[in-house]
Amino acid sequence: METASRLQRIPPYLFAQIDKIREEEEKKGKKIYSLAIGDPVEGTPPELIQVLAEAAKKPENHRYPPYAGTKAFRTAVSEWYKTRFNVQLDPDKEVLTLIGSKEGIAHIFLAFVGPGDVALIPDPGYPVYKTAVFLADGEPYHFPLYEKNGFLPELGKIPDEIARRAKILFLGYPNNPTAAIAPKEFLKEAVDFCKKYDILLGYDNAYSDVTFDGYVAPSILEIPGAKDIAIEFNSLSKPYNMTGWRLGYAVGNAKAIEALGTVKNNIDSSVFPAVQETGIYALKHGVPWIKKLNEIYVKRRDLLVGTLNRLGWKVEPPKGTFYLWVKVPKGYTSSDFVSFLLKEAGVLTAPGSGYGEYGEGYIRFSITVKDDVLNEACRRIEDACKSKSLAPA
Repeated sequence: METASRLQRIPPYLFAQIDKIREEEEKKGKKIYSLAIGDPVEGTPPELIQVLAEAAKKPENHRYPPYAGTKAFRTAVSEWYKTRFNVQLDPDKEVLTLIGSKEGIAHIFLAFVGPGDVALIPDPGYPVYKTAVFLADGEPYHFPLYEKNGFLPELGKIPDEIARRAKILFLGYPNNPTAAIAPKEFLKEAVDFCKKYDILLGYDNAYSDVTFDGYVAPSILEIPGAKDIAIEFNSLSKPYNMTGWRLGYAVGNAKAIEALGTVKNNIDSSVFPAVQETGIYALKHGVPWIKKLNEIYVKRRDLLVGTLNRLGWKVEPPKGTFYLWVKVPKGYTSSDFVSFLLKEAGVLTAPGSGYGEYGEGYIRFSITVKDDVLNEACRRIEDACKSKSLAPA
């Protein structure tokens, strides 16, 4: 039995590997403090669980939902975008329900990329971008995100012949994994670039509401003319601690929404209506929960930043996401330093090399753990690094 050649191009999924490493170490009897995966531990707000419990009892919710998602959920999304971003959306043509934003991101490549087509992908970047290109039999072109540029790409350095072959460009800010943010001036530049080359702009905005220090993240659709070429992906996973519920949405250009819907109509049957009903409640009533969670993340961010800075790292507190993207010490690769922290401190982190070639030399910390876990992890990191007199790069 031989699998399709496209599968041979796909590397092992980073987070599945991380889970496996943790399980192997725990089987040895080690206590592992994982700061590797961005999965909030506080749990979904109890009010939402109650809404789901009641919605699940309704017989009408036990049937197939509309393929695009319920009209009520799509309307709630459009109302949220008007309130949050001052962006007007037609719930019938410019909103599509997703089984989490990851699913939609993967499927948009099937809708626009074919054999020989180029997809412009950030490096470092969320691994799904690259693997989705391979699944669509396309060719990824990786543009680097350098720290010296605030982890913003230099779109003007993409060769003209590559840009003319490209069908889609993917961006996302606040950024995973670098935690960088993007000013609206850059977003306008990205919109103009995609208009020039007739490229679909895919915008991953899953962390738009995980922000700190007064920073308010924009939607790409706030940029004039963006709807002509952009589709934005968002999710209820991060702001409402609903990662396991698998509820997200795509918004923006009507043609792109229709094309994505065509792929999905032939692959899945949308989201359990009771979950969509719960999502409506979250979108209408969830601002206080978002604020409370972000206050928790700020405290954890500052604890980890303080620990690393005492060790000489000089880390700037990020204004978005619940990640820290940190250079490894001199003489270490990303994987080397992940192994060091795992063996010497019992702390698991994510290697930057898992996010692309230009992620080498960094590791990613996640602060989505309980305070006592993070406190102990920080103590262990500090002790381990001091014992080896490690200096940051």
